Amino acid sequence: MPQEPAPLTRHLRIHRARGHTVLELRGEIDIAAAVQIVPYLDRVTARPGARVVIDLSAVEFFDCSGLRLLYRARARLLDQDGELRLVCAHPLTLRILKVTGLARLLPPQPTLDAALEQPEATSGSV
Repeated sequence: MPQEPAPLTRHLRIHRARGHTVLELRGEIDIAAAVQIVPYLDRVTARPGARVVIDLSAVEFFDCSGLRLLYRARARLLDQDGELRLVCAHPLTLRILKVTGLARLLPPQPTLDAALEQPEATSGSV
């Protein structure tokens, strides 16, 4: 039986799935949470060719600090020829992603399985 990964912070768990590093954000993603998450995000996105999924399934609140995390991850991965995929099904968070235009750059998938199955060309890597 797979063991659930221990949280690195109260707002972040990191695990591997099908060749991707999954950053599972949890709870309220605000400025305080973002400060805790950035060092781990930067470490994961610094590797050339990294394949990363940011999973927002367990997020209850998401503000502009969360958007900055997504933009930061995307920019860092594009600079390293990496790939970023996004999981999000929460209606309010989806609305924020659409209004800001981030949903066009990084199309959200409703589940982790859907994100892992999507073709590379639509993964936010271009």
